[in-house]
Amino acid sequence: MAGIYVHIPFCKQACYYCDFHFSTSLALRDKILLAIANEIGLQRAYLKEEDEIQTIYFGGGTPSILSGKEIRFILDTIYDTFLVSPDAEVTLEANPDDLSTEKLRELKNTGINRLSIGIQSFDDVILKSLNRAHDSQLAKSCVNNAYEIGFQNISIDLIYAIPQQDHALWNKNIEMALALRPQHISSYALTIEEKTVFGRWAAKGKIETVDDDFAASQLQILVDRLEIESYEQYEISNFSKPGFHSRHNSNYWKDKAYLGVGPSAHSYNRVSRQYNVLNNYSYVRSIAALKIPATLEILTREDKINEYLLTTLRTSWGSNLAKLRAEFGFDLEAVHGPYIRSLLEHKFAFIENETLLLTKKGRLLADKIASDLFIIP
Repeated sequence: MAGIYVHIPFCKQACYYCDFHFSTSLALRDKILLAIANEIGLQRAYLKEEDEIQTIYFGGGTPSILSGKEIRFILDTIYDTFLVSPDAEVTLEANPDDLSTEKLRELKNTGINRLSIGIQSFDDVILKSLNRAHDSQLAKSCVNNAYEIGFQNISIDLIYAIPQQDHALWNKNIEMALALRPQHISSYALTIEEKTVFGRWAAKGKIETVDDDFAASQLQILVDRLEIESYEQYEISNFSKPGFHSRHNSNYWKDKAYLGVGPSAHSYNRVSRQYNVLNNYSYVRSIAALKIPATLEILTREDKINEYLLTTLRTSWGSNLAKLRAEFGFDLEAVHGPYIRSLLEHKFAFIENETLLLTKKGRLLADKIASDLFIIP
């Protein structure tokens, strides 16, 4: 049960907060797509222990910048190279400004069966401040049009912790999102990254930031409101209606193997990780020379334990203590007994069926709790 991630490193314009690998120049577009197809062939043995591919995910960058023909070219290469499940989840990240009715029909015909739409906000002032290319009306209409075309699995992204005086605008954004009836909502705090426009502005004192308490309050508002509407918070930043978890992302958190192709893509096969080069020209040259432009990291026992804790504690299924003992010979309760008892006493966590799970309160501190439980080599 493996997945394939395809990184499309192109965007129409740079969002001020984004630090993912992308280029606004499309000069290498054809060469990159050919290189990705060739990398898929070069990597055919990477998932050799897996029976079939269950998920395919186009991320970026902005994959919706591609034509239906280009997407189909990549999908055909994957299907020709790997055994792909007939009911595979095939996701495309998309921006509202790319999703015309004609484009939606194209995407539906390629075999894409899940859309992850980067709406971020329904406020036009906020969208402009983030340097997004769409407005709120386009955000709403593209989702409604996607339903009319026949998409039945739609996720939308929202950003919280944007500097504001109070939570009124955030509450309004949540209600507008719910009015669209998405099967899935992903929501992330605005993070100021050093090498972004916002990062440069922050260094000069030209942009406000919010404190952790304000950000935590906005996440809790979202959690409480979505719970009323029967969305499950199955991972700290991800909420879904029953049966609509992101299967691809869930595989990351469930320690499943995956192959990442394209510049900056990551791969994982339970033994090692590899990280493709972040430079488009270097990527194209290397693939043309039949070399995978990746840095390899062999995972130690400690790496595997720490990553298991970091990922699973963020989820609704938690960290299985028996699995830690059986697979890694690691008794979490024996090593961190006093700390775990403190988590239980202060209602940050609970243990059920030999699984350590975080409460709503504990999930707000998930990364801190996980790091406190890490093994230090």
